[in-house]
Amino acid sequence: MTAPSIIITVDKNPGSGNFTSIQGAIDSLPLVNQERVLIDVHAGIYTEKVTIPSTKAYIKIQGAGAENTVVQWGDTARSQPLGTYGSATFGVDAPYFVAKNITFKNTAPIPPPGADGMQGVALRISGDASAFAGCKFLGAQDTLYDHRGRHYYEDCYIEGSVDFIFGDGRSYYKGCELHAIATGAVAAQNRSASSENTGFSIVNCRVTGSDIVYLARAWAPFSTTIFAYTYMENNVNPEGWFDWGDPSRQSTVTFGEYQCSGPGSNTAGRVKWSKILTDEEAGRFTSLDFIDASEWLDLS
Repeated sequence: MTAPSIIITVDKNPGSGNFTSIQGAIDSLPLVNQERVLIDVHAGIYTEKVTIPSTKAYIKIQGAGAENTVVQWGDTARSQPLGTYGSATFGVDAPYFVAKNITFKNTAPIPPPGADGMQGVALRISGDASAFAGCKFLGAQDTLYDHRGRHYYEDCYIEGSVDFIFGDGRSYYKGCELHAIATGAVAAQNRSASSENTGFSIVNCRVTGSDIVYLARAWAPFSTTIFAYTYMENNVNPEGWFDWGDPSRQSTVTFGEYQCSGPGSNTAGRVKWSKILTDEEAGRFTSLDFIDASEWLDLS
């Protein structure tokens, strides 16, 4: 990435940085920002709700390590007027956003089975061409709202219960740990039409946890999620995938696996409408061309 034109420091201790809150640093930028900005967030727990508007592009947030720098809040879909969308601790509407070495956390508790309005998003990413490296996303139901746009995640840790990665993004997850803390599903991708070019590609990752989960649920008729070269612990439901109670979706979704390993990767019990991908089919998803990475991806 081109060297930042603006560097802002955030520290909880007054006088130790330019700002004591992340939102304060973002608010200090011009309403329409076209310069590279680095917001260096020092170690600490920042209890605040953060939003980056669509006009403030080219922001990079860098923590002092995901274990050391945490931004947290506790909204749920029920607790404020914008529902699941508005529950996010950290919401990004701007393109060309990068986050490194920081934790995004929603502190809402794990909801009981069948609870209504308890979705609690840790991070919502709605901006295009955005990337995350060395980050943690902690929550329960609907932890990471991969809402829309092309996104890249590398060496991240994502924890939750029900649909803890969800949305209609076109996203590539590399070297991440997807950890279930309750029974549910890892992913719920929301591709609603065959003409859309969206989906989740999960490559060289790990599915872990002590509670049984589906790899994905068919949130929409053309939901697209694939797992390649991924290690799966024995907490993966042998059926692998769920049609959301709508059998008509079985013929239109794209749910597939390719050269995965671990006790949860045994495909003998998988639903008949999921796919064991061929080399050619997998190649479309495992290449970074899936997200047009050569056009925009830069984590430096």
